Amino acid sequence: MRVALLILLGVVIGIVGTVNVMNALRARNPMPEAVMTTMDYHMGELRNAIKAKQCNAPAIAHHLQRVRSTASDILPVFHIDEKPFTEAATQLQDRLQQALQAAPTTCATLVAAIKPIGETCKSCHQDYR
Repeated sequence: MRVALLILLGVVIGIVGTVNVMNALRARNPMPEAVMTTMDYHMGELRNAIKAKQCNAPAIAHHLQRVRSTASDILPVFHIDEKPFTEAATQLQDRLQQALQAAPTTCATLVAAIKPIGETCKSCHQDYR
C-alpha cells in the first residue's frame, strides 16, 4: 500500500513538473503570439465594422496600416527560413499594400480588399499553425 502511494505521488509530482516546464518553454518567446494577436485584433475590428455596416475611411485605413505594420514583423519574429513561409509572408505584405492603395471607403470595397488578405492568412495557418 505504501509503495503504491509513493508511486502515485511520484507520478503526480512528475506531471506537475512537466506542466510547469512546458509552460515555461512556451512562454519564453511571446513575440510570435503577440504578432498574431495584434493582427487578429485589427482584422477583427475590420470585420466588426463590416458586420455593423459602419465602415468609415479613417478607421479602415488605421486598421489596415496597423495590420501591415505588424505583418512586417512576421519574418524576423518567427525565424522560419522555409521558402513557402517567406513567400506567404511576402504575399501578405503585397496584399496588404494593395488593400491600402485601394483605400476602401465603403463596406463593399472593404470586403473586397480584405478577402485576399484573409485567404493568405488562412493558407499560411493551414501549413504552419
